[in-house]
Amino acid sequence: MATRQARLDEFPSQPERAAGQVFELLCEDHCGTYRLPFACCWRDGKWWNAQAGEIVDVTVIGWRQLRAAD
Repeated sequence: MATRQARLDEFPSQPERAAGQVFELLCEDHCGTYRLPFACCWRDGKWWNAQAGEIVDVTVIGWRQLRAAD
């Protein structure tokens, strides 16, 4: 199992979150860290589900630009 720090290292979390870009989010709760299974975008000071258009109500500890599927 990956450590918290190892997972954080995979998500560089640059302060710049340009509009129109989609991101993968690394989140954390009482059970540990996890990656959301859907793309998100940053707008109006909040994270939003890029497809559903709903606010994502989680503790986000890291983000990175969405990678194209292999």
